[in-house]
Amino acid sequence: MPTIKTNGINFYYEERGSGEPLLLIMGITAPGAVWNVHVADWKHHFRCIIGDNRGVGLTDKPAGPYSTEQMADDYAGLLDSLELENAHVVGCSMGSTIAQQLAIRHPKKVKSLVLMCPWARCDNYAKGLFQHIMNAKARFRPEEFSLYIQLLIFSKSSWDDAKQHEDLENGRRIDAFNPFPQPLHGLEGQAAACINHNALPDLGQINAPTLVIGGKEDIFTPVWMAEEVAGGIPGAELHLYDKLGHAFHFENTEDFNARVRNWLSRVPVA
Repeated sequence: MPTIKTNGINFYYEERGSGEPLLLIMGITAPGAVWNVHVADWKHHFRCIIGDNRGVGLTDKPAGPYSTEQMADDYAGLLDSLELENAHVVGCSMGSTIAQQLAIRHPKKVKSLVLMCPWARCDNYAKGLFQHIMNAKARFRPEEFSLYIQLLIFSKSSWDDAKQHEDLENGRRIDAFNPFPQPLHGLEGQAAACINHNALPDLGQINAPTLVIGGKEDIFTPVWMAEEVAGGIPGAELHLYDKLGHAFHFENTEDFNARVRNWLSRVPVA
């Protein structure tokens, strides 16, 4: 299994496809395998590099708290280990906060940014929400915790659709028997990074072409957060999906995969 040493931890990653490097950074609680439905498309166009974040999956899970700066340095070390000068970077949710810090702290390593359901800072509501995620993880059975996360990230349109509703039920059944569950301290470390992330004063330093994508019905990271990020990065583009939530990339995978692929293909060659 491909593991490298970076920033003091053993970091697990996978690669698929060929072409320009595309670094994929997933969100809180999620291992890199969650990118599979997107990599199935993108691997035909890019060299997809998928990591398990610090605190989850097959990467080390040291005691926290973690920070988005620290996690960005994890990925900078991964790119160095792969001898890559730069990469396109796609970050989802917490992954978008890590991607922001990667672009701020290591600007030469970031060729372009796609920031999915991002935030530049947490307000008190968001901080309370992350605290409740930790409380739920500590008290719920895995399938109960999965249901809570699903309620946060999927829109009404998914819950009302018979096929998607069945898929959500199947997902909870799978989570009940996950052989690699995230330990509570791993989630707490990631949640601390989410709560304390504040890149708002530094977004203006980002000079990589940037696409910000969100869902208009996102109750986890509301539209104002995506708008604030897009407004803070010079020249950033913003696309918001109608009637979709935090998991818009699963709710309309076909459009999302093509939209990101086509946008990346238009990024000028350095």
